[in-house]
Amino acid sequence: MFANFTFENPEFFWLFILLPVAIAWYFWKRNLQTPALRMSSIQGFKAKSSILAKLRPVLFVLRILALALLIVALARPRTVDVSTRTNSTQGIDIVMAIDVSASMLARDLQPNRLEATKAVGEEFIKGRPSDRIGLVLYSGESFTKTPITSDKSVVLRALEDVEFNNILESGTAIGSGLATSVNRLKDSKAESKVIILLTDGVNNSGFIDPKVASELAKEFGIKVYTIGVGTNGMALTPVGIAGNGRFQFGNRQVEIDEDLLKQIADETGGKYFRATNNEKLQDIYDEIDQLEKTEIEEFKYTNYDEKFRPFALLAGALLLFELLLRYTIFRSFI
Repeated sequence: MFANFTFENPEFFWLFILLPVAIAWYFWKRNLQTPALRMSSIQGFKAKSSILAKLRPVLFVLRILALALLIVALARPRTVDVSTRTNSTQGIDIVMAIDVSASMLARDLQPNRLEATKAVGEEFIKGRPSDRIGLVLYSGESFTKTPITSDKSVVLRALEDVEFNNILESGTAIGSGLATSVNRLKDSKAESKVIILLTDGVNNSGFIDPKVASELAKEFGIKVYTIGVGTNGMALTPVGIAGNGRFQFGNRQVEIDEDLLKQIADETGGKYFRATNNEKLQDIYDEIDQLEKTEIEEFKYTNYDEKFRPFALLAGALLLFELLLRYTIFRSFI
């Protein structure tokens, strides 16, 4: 309740030290003003107590309360409401190009390469609230799953739905995936344009040479970060389909055209990474996240609501009430 309650001039609270002094002064003066009469006997007098005489200290209590309220009012109590508005001063448009060929079902990453890529990609997207992100999928051919958009919920749902199927032509068309990503970004007005190209194989399909696609990216000022997914050595990879329609797995040598991926990254000003396990893949996306930081300008708006008026008005009311009692009901006693 009082989290946003502050005092502009708290130094006035030192005046509370005077209140005990005023109370002590009151009792001292009261004793001096009360005469004492010594009598041998009071049997001839009728004892009758007056309720007004007992209540007359109320006047002093009212005055002390009024002074306390005035001190609080002088300290200027107020509530502070701070609201912020952020403005991206350097927007980044990002396209995530993901290989969805059958080899992405290999189990050297857990539970497999594709699911590990989706999990890490989801966290990456959630950590880029100020950027626009698109999604391109490719195997033997490529297509745009989601154009660049600032609606992260759309991109996250699209990424969640990514899975291997037989709709796309088999193979790994790195050139086509990169060219489709470039096409998504070439007309972008963003200050920075980035492609994160992820694959686990070699370019063995498609009609576009990856080198030509990388030259297009460079021409349009697009930076490409390339990621090779797969352990070193052998990996449990789909080798066929059983009669029940399920994949049969067998150990095969991991083949990633690292030279090509390094060349694409170097040509466009990006960087090449190799993800041999889930942790390394997460570290790669974290590093890209740090390399491509969006500059955010934050505006803070502070609203002050002064609360001293109720204290001052209540203090004035108590003083008026004290004066009214002093010159009416308690006039003959004070």
